[in-house]
Amino acid sequence: MAKNNADRLDRLERSWVLYDVGNSAFTMIACSLIPIWFKDLARLGGTEAYEHATSNFAYVTAIVTVIVAIIGPACGAITDNKGFKKPIFTTALAIGLAGCIWLGLVRDWMMFLIVFIIAKVAYSCSLTFYDSMLTDVTTPERADRVSSYGFAWGYIGSCLPFTVALVFYMAGEGMLGGFTVSRDTARLVGLITTAVWWCLVTLPLLKNYKQKYYVEPEKGAVREAFARLGRTLVRIVKDEKKVFFFLLAFFFYIDGVNTIIDNCINIGTDLELDTVGQVVFLLATQVVAFAFSLVFSALSKKFKTVNLIYVCIAGYFAVCVYAFFLKSLWQFGIMAFGVGMFQGSIQALSRSYFSRIIPAENSGEYFGLYDIFSKGAACLGSLVIGIVKDTTGSIQVAVGAMVIFFAAGFIFLRKADTVRE
Repeated sequence: MAKNNADRLDRLERSWVLYDVGNSAFTMIACSLIPIWFKDLARLGGTEAYEHATSNFAYVTAIVTVIVAIIGPACGAITDNKGFKKPIFTTALAIGLAGCIWLGLVRDWMMFLIVFIIAKVAYSCSLTFYDSMLTDVTTPERADRVSSYGFAWGYIGSCLPFTVALVFYMAGEGMLGGFTVSRDTARLVGLITTAVWWCLVTLPLLKNYKQKYYVEPEKGAVREAFARLGRTLVRIVKDEKKVFFFLLAFFFYIDGVNTIIDNCINIGTDLELDTVGQVVFLLATQVVAFAFSLVFSALSKKFKTVNLIYVCIAGYFAVCVYAFFLKSLWQFGIMAFGVGMFQGSIQALSRSYFSRIIPAENSGEYFGLYDIFSKGAACLGSLVIGIVKDTTGSIQVAVGAMVIFFAAGFIFLRKADTVRE
């Protein structure tokens, strides 16, 4: 009985996990319906705006990546000061929620992009602060389990508000027979639903979280935070080899993970596969990711975290090789299943592994750096996909090329694993 109680999450751990459930709703709608809504607005803006809609949205995504990569570590360093983390996290959350609702009210495509940048930057910064809270809400021994639960329940929780948004989107497109609404109404309802869900499930964390590890703020706390960040960068490169090599490994393999996830639909579209079938498989992937995040969480109690990350990298390597031979919808389904098996697990285990090899009192600035490597990878992966696709004309070859990134990630992770602490 004692063992079962020890396996359960306590109130603070559950509160932390719930934020993954909330922010994942915005993640899902940002990757699916928001680009579609933007194209609808661009169409109203004229032929030129519509023709460049896809590239404009890609540029905005890159802008968000750069902004977060620049301000993330600095903001993270500032939140390490005593009493700073919760207020700054709450501010980022509030801006993200307001931006999400504002997107539903905008009618101009250019303004839509501007508001999206604001909402996405705030959302991304909140994740940096949220990840750094892991050291405060649990122990190093339980970090794998708690981190995995966050991703697992995030996948399931994101489906609920997304289903509401999807129903109204279909009603706005006249796909539900007698139940019809205007496209503007459908967009507003979908985004408000997402924001309300995101807010409500975050309330327990705002109520229960207390910053346990911190540095004492001195006069000029912000200036000192920047100076501390600079010293940390130098120290990581010169002295903290385990952290340094892990960040290099993470840069490469998380690039492969994010790029494959982002291009699943592109693969099916290029192969002219049934759109409804693709959506069904991708929704099923959320359930698969939930289940396997819990499986790897259980395995982390018996096996070293780094060894499980090796398994996930190998799994993604196999997915890339499989992509070379992808031709039909059922093969697409198998690939989606493979992605779901490892996508949540590799992210959760990476987060918990990193939390154990960094100083807990400086978790904000370290996770800010962690976010740089994650976001920087997103730019590189998209660039490689674009170049290979344009060169070869094959999306399968482009996705298959990601094997290089997983191989590099494996090598650098091995290097980090051999460094003695």
